[in-house]
Amino acid sequence: MMRAAIRFFYTTSLIFFIFSCNTGPRTVEGERILKKKESVTVPSFSSDSAYSFIEKQLLFGPRVPNSVAHKLCGDFLIDKFESYGANVLVQNFTEKSFDGKTLQLRNIIASYNPKAKKRVLLAAHWDTRPFADKDTTERFKPIDGANDGASGVAVLLEIARKLHAHELPKVGIDLVLFDGEDYGPHSEADAPQMIDGKLRIWWCLGSQYWAKNPHKAKYSAYYGILLDMVGAKNARFYREGGSMQFAPKVVNSVWTTARYLGYGDYFIGSNSPGITDDHIFVNTIAKIPMINIVDYDPHSDSFYFPEYHHTHLDDIDIIDKRTLQAVGETLLYVIYHE
Repeated sequence: MMRAAIRFFYTTSLIFFIFSCNTGPRTVEGERILKKKESVTVPSFSSDSAYSFIEKQLLFGPRVPNSVAHKLCGDFLIDKFESYGANVLVQNFTEKSFDGKTLQLRNIIASYNPKAKKRVLLAAHWDTRPFADKDTTERFKPIDGANDGASGVAVLLEIARKLHAHELPKVGIDLVLFDGEDYGPHSEADAPQMIDGKLRIWWCLGSQYWAKNPHKAKYSAYYGILLDMVGAKNARFYREGGSMQFAPKVVNSVWTTARYLGYGDYFIGSNSPGITDDHIFVNTIAKIPMINIVDYDPHSDSFYFPEYHHTHLDDIDIIDKRTLQAVGETLLYVIYHE
């Protein structure tokens, strides 16, 4: 999932910090994980199950706001979280889109260990792009969004399934599915806009709403992790610029854990430019340090985004179970070692 990128710019000192902060496999964080390995039982992540969750979302069709598929899939996601023992809260809200439509949106929040004061926020977006604006044919038809939307949701559903079946980690876990992330303009030229003296960003509507209206008064989390396009074959997750600006320690912890688990070919120890995604609003408005695990490659031939991005190629054929395993297993290790 993800809209066209709106570049984030940083100070010279920050850029120097990003490019000088390269954690190798032998780090203090790695030693901490190694010490805890024997004392902490981490549930095994099932990529088969996560894959099936992608298939089930795709059966509804493109999950475009105001569509029947969007309504039915949202109901399905709520039911699944409830069946996995989560305390589920739904934020119903409306937002204007860039093309003047009133969108009926829902943020879905599934919480575990609600009494824990120390909390970790895991998020993805569950809506899909209403246009294939990077395609050469059928550009105004919605996309399946197998990776851009469904993959992150699927990883969180599988984590919820494991949390329900095993002893919970010591920290509280909040799984948040943001709506209206991908209903943005057809090009960067007409986004964002100044309306009534305020900058209006048409992407990430659900995270903007949640950051201003958290599901619980005075809600806070120790940190957050956003999943964006985390299931494609040959995915590469670079250390995204906004994540390095707002939460470099969280980036280093997650990337070190991934390398410790043998997924260094996915979690690359170098940086990519910052992009405007849901984590930016969680950082800047809700003031929760949140990182973005996103397939956004600075060496890509298609301007950072994969070739399937915002096209009809984003279907089940591009999904790879090992990529899902790399992300899901890493997240489970991270939250169970808190």
